[in-house]
Amino acid sequence: MARPYDSIRTAAARPVSPDASVVERYRALPFPEEWTGALLALCNAGRDKPLETVPTFRMDQVVQALAPDVLVRPRPNRHRGEGRDFWLYAPEDVPDPLPDAALKGLLGAWLKDLRPEPEFRSLLSETRSALLGNPPRWQEGVPVELLRHERPTDGGTAAPEPRQFQLATDWLARRILALEPYDFAGGRLRFRAMPRGPMDRGAELVSQALEFEGSRGSEWYSVVLNVTLQTVPFDPLPRFHVHSHIRRYATRVSARTGRLYLPFGRRTTVLLRPRVPWLPGAPASDRFAVARLAWSRGGYDWVGGGPAGMLRSMSLTESFPDADAILTDPAGWLTDDMRAAVLYSTAMGSHEVGAGLMTDQRSKIVEWALQALPEQLEPVPALVRTRLSGSTPGNPRQEPSKKPAKAEEERRRAEARRRGTAFALHHLAQDLSAGELPTLDAWLFWQTSLMRDTAISALVTHLDLKGDGGAPAAEEAYDGTVVLEWESPELTVRLRCRRLSRSLGQDLALPEGSRHSRAAVTAAIRDRRREMAAFLTEEGVSSPAPTLALVEIDRAQDFSSPDHDAKFAMRLGCADAGVLTQFMAVPKKTRGYNSEKNKEFRAAKAWDDGLRQLGVRVHPEHSLGERLPVGMRYAAVWMVRKNRRSRTRWAGHVPVAVLVTPDPSGEGLARVEGWDDEARAWVPYPVMLLKLTRQCEVPKDAVPAPRDGEAPVARSSWWADMAEQRRATEEWLQRVRRTLRDTPTVLLAHGQNMRSHWTWLQDGTVVADKFRDGHAPSRRLDPDLRLVRVRTARNRETAQWWGVNPDGPNGLAAHLWTDPTADPDKARVFWSTTPKARTFKLSVAADKLAPRVNTKGRVTIDTDKAAWNPGLVEIAVLGCHPGDGDVPEALALAVHQLRQAPDLPDALSLPLPLHLAGLAQEYVLPTQSEDGGDGGDAVDSASDADPDTGAAPGVETAPEPEETDWEQLALAIPAQYASVEKVRETEPR
Repeated sequence: MARPYDSIRTAAARPVSPDASVVERYRALPFPEEWTGALLALCNAGRDKPLETVPTFRMDQVVQALAPDVLVRPRPNRHRGEGRDFWLYAPEDVPDPLPDAALKGLLGAWLKDLRPEPEFRSLLSETRSALLGNPPRWQEGVPVELLRHERPTDGGTAAPEPRQFQLATDWLARRILALEPYDFAGGRLRFRAMPRGPMDRGAELVSQALEFEGSRGSEWYSVVLNVTLQTVPFDPLPRFHVHSHIRRYATRVSARTGRLYLPFGRRTTVLLRPRVPWLPGAPASDRFAVARLAWSRGGYDWVGGGPAGMLRSMSLTESFPDADAILTDPAGWLTDDMRAAVLYSTAMGSHEVGAGLMTDQRSKIVEWALQALPEQLEPVPALVRTRLSGSTPGNPRQEPSKKPAKAEEERRRAEARRRGTAFALHHLAQDLSAGELPTLDAWLFWQTSLMRDTAISALVTHLDLKGDGGAPAAEEAYDGTVVLEWESPELTVRLRCRRLSRSLGQDLALPEGSRHSRAAVTAAIRDRRREMAAFLTEEGVSSPAPTLALVEIDRAQDFSSPDHDAKFAMRLGCADAGVLTQFMAVPKKTRGYNSEKNKEFRAAKAWDDGLRQLGVRVHPEHSLGERLPVGMRYAAVWMVRKNRRSRTRWAGHVPVAVLVTPDPSGEGLARVEGWDDEARAWVPYPVMLLKLTRQCEVPKDAVPAPRDGEAPVARSSWWADMAEQRRATEEWLQRVRRTLRDTPTVLLAHGQNMRSHWTWLQDGTVVADKFRDGHAPSRRLDPDLRLVRVRTARNRETAQWWGVNPDGPNGLAAHLWTDPTADPDKARVFWSTTPKARTFKLSVAADKLAPRVNTKGRVTIDTDKAAWNPGLVEIAVLGCHPGDGDVPEALALAVHQLRQAPDLPDALSLPLPLHLAGLAQEYVLPTQSEDGGDGGDAVDSASDADPDTGAAPGVETAPEPEETDWEQLALAIPAQYASVEKVRETEPR
């Protein structure tokens, strides 16, 4: 019998062969392309900047809300050369979800919604009469192939048709719905489908609401299954991923307002189940409908007036629910057969149901769902351990169990931090004379004496410094700048402590009111930036090398609004003075929040993160010996993208590259550098961070210059703008690549982050052992270069997983895993798992749905506990040199070990070089340059949305919402091309 966790299973299925075929028949409705000219004439009447395509988003939204059995497809993407497709689909065995009368009424309401202004009433009437006299007609019995596709890409990767990503997953979800309900200890789960937007390449099933009796009363939640279609590089078979998680509902109203709390500027999804179909003549549906709520004109309302907002001129069979009625009695609507269920978000306050499912329960739910697989599909085989070497690096983190050993280990780690700090400072200070110790110069800008003393003590412990550094005994001494100093065998530490005065850490100076213009935000940031730089430089202390400041500041929620948050303005001001910044929150104890009890941990973490900005990190040394070239180094590229809704209100993107060169000593020391594109050279990592604040400044006239012989880029063309960004990024990449020759180097890239700008990383493009970073054809990889792409669970692109335990509950296992069915000599894709984070103590056997008996025989309820499982990280060795001795599995294992930095308590979600590259985004928020003035909206570009990942705009590493807010995404794009067709994925994965 195999021992536990010799293998892991993924929540995934694949066709049994490339020839496996499933053909389903649909009712299908084409978009009336013959209407396009008249529709654009209607839309563009009186507009200074005409639309390029007809905006169909509102129509799509209404169809999915009022006819949830209809599948809405994006219109074909001519920029990708896609052929014609239908607009609406409905399975043939479903009663006609959109009778002709209802469809004609919807089309008429949509036309009116396109131009509701009174001055265009006559044009609207003429257009409507002309178009509705010849409405589009459903085509019956349209056959659609759901599994087989024409042929794999040139690299051998599956290439499903665009509509298969939506129709095939809906087909599999319907088969899951046809199963007997899922039995669990407390009852049975019965699922219903909910519509997904045309951009949400997948299907979703939601169980009935389950009740949990917490300390404050009843709380409600459901189990959710998502089905998506994915591809894996060089694999001709696509995969279906079945993702399971907990969805919580908001039912607790405020005692003050009598309704749910929804923060200003935030939206929430509401699942709806009408008692009778809204559209006259439409059949009843088992599916949920979807609408969104937000604050609007002084009160809560449906986004854009909701589906009913477009249908005010139509007669509905049942009135669309009143938003205020749901918000004042959310539990009543929820318990009434889920007529309305408001999705919970953490911004609404606390919830007594813990998020997530643990591995054993998840494995049982997925195994139940996979019973729906037809003969053409099979579960993906279990993955097995790599046998090349152990999972951990050659210098793993030590975890003694006894107190004396723990104290000695912590002392050893502090000594390693000192050595690492000295190593990084030596690299920064090139002018040190022989025998001279490097000096760590740091600032501590404090607001409370409690956090000041805590931060000083934390630094002493973190670096195992001796003595108090000459700290004054009198509190009055801290009215000015107090300098503390320590000597150690490796370095000198000098800490300047100064109170953060002059309201520098308080609200930015903005006009009164809840909405602030970009000009006002820009001016406030600029003023605080200058004030902070002056505050630093007036002491007359300067250093030729970057220094570090620890800044005590209020948490984001304590500022009057996100616009008032002074954090980034202070970071810019410090950067102008050559000082890196790390922030720590003012200790507070209020209802539901207490940051006093963990102040020591927060201070230690702040120093650790601050030193990381100086390039101090213990490098995970690989354990592969001669299987890797001697002197292997690691480069990582990252694309930082910010949209117009970012803190500074400016859009922009900037590529970042980091180079980690391990020291030959093998003690975990490594030189960390960043790419300076102005100098065309690698510079110390902190130097790059400071330069990033200037490189992303936006000039007033930010129009990309045309290349020689090219016509100027049209500002209204989203695709031209994206093409320009790609060209600039790939030219930047060529400059970086040229510096990586002559030394063995692994170039790391994060697939979801980088592939929209570096298209070679896409599954549909890449070819093994070749390389392309421009318009030229792909070519052989440089002799010393290896290319590895890392992909995470974002957008469910890697499957959920569990360790297979034949003798007990399925659990978690940390290792690098391989596909036993793949040819060992040709395998290029591997999967990395790491241990559960220390802060999550829940058993792998935890039951979130019903009480269970634990190992001590006691009845335990786990519903209120948060569950968390490490994501499955895909490591694809896209390029190497097998003929010269490269072993792809060894390269993948080295990358896996790079996730386990010995000086961090838990594994990283990305390899260390990529982690450092991604953290550089802390210094990137586009700002207006000093001579720029207010450039209006001219600088808005494709950076306003992430067309590759389909994620809502925001910071790259922010947690993903449960579902993408496609309306929010469309609104974030400049108005001249704000249609759903423009925000769909630009390339297959």
